[in-house]
Amino acid sequence: MQTNPEVFITCAVTGSGDTVKRNPHVPVTPAEIADAALAAAAAGASIVHLHARDPETGKNSRNTALFREAVERIRERNMDVIVNLTGGNGGDLIFGADEPLKLDPNTDVVGPDERIAHIVELRPEIASLDCGSLNFDDVIYATTPSYLRRMASTMQRLGIKPEIEVFDLGHVELAKQLMSEGLIDANPHFQLCLGIKYGAPATPDAMKALRDALPRNATWSAFGIGRLQMPMVAQSILMGGNVRVGLEDNLYLDRGTVATNEQLVRRAVSVIELMGSRVLGPAETRTKLGLRTVERVMQPA
Repeated sequence: MQTNPEVFITCAVTGSGDTVKRNPHVPVTPAEIADAALAAAAAGASIVHLHARDPETGKNSRNTALFREAVERIRERNMDVIVNLTGGNGGDLIFGADEPLKLDPNTDVVGPDERIAHIVELRPEIASLDCGSLNFDDVIYATTPSYLRRMASTMQRLGIKPEIEVFDLGHVELAKQLMSEGLIDANPHFQLCLGIKYGAPATPDAMKALRDALPRNATWSAFGIGRLQMPMVAQSILMGGNVRVGLEDNLYLDRGTVATNEQLVRRAVSVIELMGSRVLGPAETRTKLGLRTVERVMQPA
């Protein structure tokens, strides 16, 4: 085991969960999301991972215009930070309680092209690719190998690096299959997602198992949910990885004290530096991940 001497931080600033009422700092509007992302970048995050939310309801949204506004606001003030857009929207499958084939009204499942329509239009440097299905309590995040092939192929064609999200060991194996088919380029980047209910737990053993299953040439980051967010920051550094924090994964700075994204990034910076490692900036992170040069968002024709 070798500690990572140079660590980059991703901040997942809002997510798609029903968290708005639990922490007033969870950003909702594109302006709030952009401000939170810029504050996280100023605190030390090289990458900001974005979802969009409906400004009226606070709920998750696939509206490309909302993503566009948030990205444009970020790029107007910061051309260095790496923007990572979610590719996981549109996979929430909820069966009816008594009639399984009659889906719950909150089901939100769309095809692979619609899931990444905002990514295709906005062309970020990197975007998440959730590499497998998983139970989120009674909600199933549902995707298939054929869907992933389609999304990975589109991202590859557009020069967008997939951040391969894995929640269990089988997801790593599916990602390797996509690599063997030439749909994911060499030097892939993985995000180890730990502590999700019914996924891999946020433990050193689970992190090591996932890390050891990765391709030899992979870079990786990891995160833990809730109170295990900072312990997994330290554990990832010890195992040679990078880190993710933010209000998508954890709402609290300390017990009973709600956090901001900026505060969570600053705490992660402190952990990294106390462990003797150095926090990488966006330019260094872009080089490490082999990302293309950033461009301003183009207006739609």
